Amino acid sequence: MSLLVLSEHDVRLLLPMDECIEAMDAVLRSLARGELHQPLRFVTRPPNAESLMGFMPAHRGGENSVWSLKEIVIAPGNPARGLDAHQGAVLLHDGQTGELRALLNASPITEIRTAAVSAVATRALARPDARVVAILGAGVQARSHTEAMRAVLGDAEIRTWSRGDGGTAEQVLRDADVVCTCTSAREPILQRDWLSAGTHVNAVGASLPTVRELDTETMAAAGLFVDRRESTLNESGDLLLAGLGEEHIRAELGEVLIGAHPGRTDGKELTVFKSLGLAVEDLAAAELIVRKARDQGIGTEVQF
Repeated sequence: MSLLVLSEHDVRLLLPMDECIEAMDAVLRSLARGELHQPLRFVTRPPNAESLMGFMPAHRGGENSVWSLKEIVIAPGNPARGLDAHQGAVLLHDGQTGELRALLNASPITEIRTAAVSAVATRALARPDARVVAILGAGVQARSHTEAMRAVLGDAEIRTWSRGDGGTAEQVLRDADVVCTCTSAREPILQRDWLSAGTHVNAVGASLPTVRELDTETMAAAGLFVDRRESTLNESGDLLLAGLGEEHIRAELGEVLIGAHPGRTDGKELTVFKSLGLAVEDLAAAELIVRKARDQGIGTEVQF
């Protein structure tokens, strides 16, 4: 059996932001139509360990069925080492035989597809005249979100803030049309009264039920859109620590994309897209990469 192995360099070469944005748009529509199997991720952390490991499976049926699995170790100390905090691989299996067909470096997939989903959400939920973007954070996701926001907003003015800058994010948030929170904060770094009417927020950084980036007032006031209801109710500290439940979720992003929900209904409305990251996003990104790799003869084929 031949196995295609794709390095970090290969993945970056084959997954440009503009193509990834369209792939994420398509896969979220497919998820909303019930065409994909998307279980909750499984996360394990040994007692007193700094790092944790997550397992994210997904399946697409049909004629060219496929299984995917992302196994990822999140090491919070990695940025200080000059490394991405996310380390792991995405595996693609033939959906009928189960044979392992491809092994891809997961770090750039996670980096690029996460920002691409925020771009899809911004295109669907931000005001049409949105131009000023505030990005909170200084790591991998802050950099990829800068590229993603430019891809969908064109001549956007990008403002940035990180905790290393000192003070609070209030100044860069004033009059921002779109905000992307891409931090490792455990407590809120964003307050409702710092946001202007009509702002759209992509909340990306907090992906555990015990941490959050947005304050309770922001979550309570916002029209909340999510990547997946089940994930949000089990994993989002932004929702759970604000004391909010399922009734506060307006819709999944895919439901907005297919027209099952109108999304933003008012130019002065505050909208929040809570991004937790989905295995089907990794599946779609990996399939795009593998298809292009085989067309262009990129990667290493090994017998497995």
